[in-house]
Amino acid sequence: MNNQKTKFSIVVFPGTNCEHDCYYALTHVLDAECSYVWHQDTRLGDCDAVILPGGFSYGDYLRSGAVARFSPIMSAVRDFAQKGGMVIGICNGFQILLEEGMLPGAMLENNSLKFICRQVWLKIENNQTPFSCGYGLGEVIRMPIRHNEGNYYINSSGYRDLLEHNQVIMRYSDKNGITSAKFNPNGSVGNIAGICNRDFNVFGLMPHPEAACEKILGSDDGRGIFSSMIDYIISSGAKV
Repeated sequence: MNNQKTKFSIVVFPGTNCEHDCYYALTHVLDAECSYVWHQDTRLGDCDAVILPGGFSYGDYLRSGAVARFSPIMSAVRDFAQKGGMVIGICNGFQILLEEGMLPGAMLENNSLKFICRQVWLKIENNQTPFSCGYGLGEVIRMPIRHNEGNYYINSSGYRDLLEHNQVIMRYSDKNGITSAKFNPNGSVGNIAGICNRDFNVFGLMPHPEAACEKILGSDDGRGIFSSMIDYIISSGAKV
């Protein structure tokens, strides 16, 4: 452990709109350091973790995240993850990670065919990852969602693989942790709200933790995602 602050690089695409919220939460609430990285850059700079924030990259034209995956910076993001670096994709960032193939599955329009913006309950299904180690197993937390394409899809064999390797990190639930279809806001397979890759260094989630880091926002449950990352980086000495 040292006194240096954990460093995050926040990738900004045309249409990204949650980069400042991420920056504020990490620097002002969690005392980390952040730098913005433009999508046309080819280097991430000196960082311990990468954030692909929410928004509407390239206006979500064609398909959410489908254009962003071809941005020059994505080669650096792929290389960073392949070397073991921690990458988190939030909402549109999750969609970009799916389009890029860094996470399995795909994202469909919400089954209501309507944009959803509201608070949801989430059950922690795996707290043995760098992104969720600050929560208790089965803990129920509250964060907002705001998306039109949050209906996570994966075929039955892919879903079995996710379960076999404990890659489902959080599911939509009620306040008691019940994860039935009744509490699924968008039709996502298995109520899935967030998954990791098999190496547990790439995480995608539809809820917005950066918008739930202070109680004045209605919940500070989201800060556990970022504090988990910071604690993991400090305790493990993880550095790519």
